[in-house]
Parts: sequence; structure tokens; C-alpha cells
Amino acid sequence: MLAQSIALLQAGDLLREWTSRNIRARYQQSALGWLWAVIQPVAQVAVFTLIFTLIVPVNTGDIPYVIFSYVAMVPWTFLATSLTDMSNSLVDNMTLVTKIYFPREVLPVAAMLARLMDFGVAAVLVVILMLFYQVPLFPAGLLFLPVILGIQLALTLGLGLAAAAANVFFRDVRSLLTLGLQIWFYASPIIYPVTLVPERLRSFYYLNPMSGIIEAYRDVLLRGELPGPYLALSAAMSLVVFSIGYWFFKRVEFQFADIV
Repeated sequence: MLAQSIALLQAGDLLREWTSRNIRARYQQSALGWLWAVIQPVAQVAVFTLIFTLIVPVNTGDIPYVIFSYVAMVPWTFLATSLTDMSNSLVDNMTLVTKIYFPREVLPVAAMLARLMDFGVAAVLVVILMLFYQVPLFPAGLLFLPVILGIQLALTLGLGLAAAAANVFFRDVRSLLTLGLQIWFYASPIIYPVTLVPERLRSFYYLNPMSGIIEAYRDVLLRGELPGPYLALSAAMSLVVFSIGYWFFKRVEFQFADIV
């Protein structure tokens, strides 16, 4: 795996170029351009805010529901869009895969990095909302943001590489991924607080790594607290997912050109 990682690093120029290509292709004919990175999470948060403040009120403590849900929606949108793009990255570029040799993981990794740009754009609104609602900054907690993001990247890479490889062999992976993301969304504390989960079930609930990741974002950005032990569990789960996903990808990589 070390030799394979070195090969990927050596393909850094290709990775940067392919990431740039993905970004240009997505927004080249778009009238709104980068605004789409914000429109999607904002639209969802607007709907959930109407439902969970006016129709079925959800208690989020002293945190306004708008920013409570948006802080979770931004990382979730990054995960969901990245996995969708990564799962299609090999099949959509079958000509390149069959004719040219290069580390095949460049394609799904570039798809994820392109969505990371969207994540950065959408995160700007988090800062604006914090200023609007006068949420105090927690400098010590902000130091954890790169750690939290790194854990999420490991999780996304592991799942995305596995999905990209599996989609080469079984094209219904795309539909299965869509269904899985819908279920996973409601199994994560995005539109509701973790306090609504019965305490006796929370240890199992945090086996979902996105639960700990989302709570960690809320802790350091909204609550002025350091992440709890659940973040370590999310890190361990994400590392396992990344290791298995990357191993599976490299295990079947040699078959891509024959099957695609």
C-alpha cells in the first residue's frame, strides 16, 4: 500500500489537472456557477427550518435551528455529492481507463477534491450565519476543524473508492448508493439533535461515523466545546472504512480495463 500511495503522489500533476477539469466541466455552462454550492444546502435547510420550527418544533437549545441544521448540512452535502461523483468516475471515463495507464484512484480522488471546493464555498455561509446570530468563536475548538475534516475525508475516500470499483462490475451500485444515502441522512443528527436519541442507544448510534463528525462540527462551531470521545470512535471507524475501501479498489483495479 505504501508503494501505491507513492505512485499516487507522483501522479500529483494529473490529479490537479483532473480536479480542475471536473470543476470546469460542472460550472462551464452554468449561469449561477459557484452559487450552486450554496443553493443546495440552503434550500434543504429552508424547508427543514419551516417544518421543524413551525409544524413540528425541535428543541435545539440556545442555537437557532437555521444555523444548527446548516452546520450539519454542509458536511453532509459534501459527503453525498462526493460519493455520487466518485462512484461514477471510472465508468464515465472508460475510454481513459482502457487506453492509458495511470493510478486509477486519481479519478475518484479528483471527483472528491472537486466537491471539496464546493464545501469551502458553502462553509463561507457558516461564518456569515455565526456573525449574524452572534455565535462566539471558540479558538481552541477551531484547531480541531482540520482534524474533523481529515476524518471525514478518510471516510469519504474509503466509501468512494469502494463504490467506484464496485460500480465497474455492478451498475446498480448507483441506485443502491442513492437509497443508502437517503437512509443514512435520517440516521445522522442533521435535522435533529442527538439528545432525541435515547441515551441507552447512543453508543450504538455513534457507530455511524457521520454522527460523531457532525456533532464535532457543532461542538467547535456552535457550542464552544471540544469534541467528545465520539470523535475518536468516528476516527477509528473512518480509518477502517478507508483501509478496506482502498484495499478493495487496488485488489480489483487490474480488471477495470477488461470489464469497463
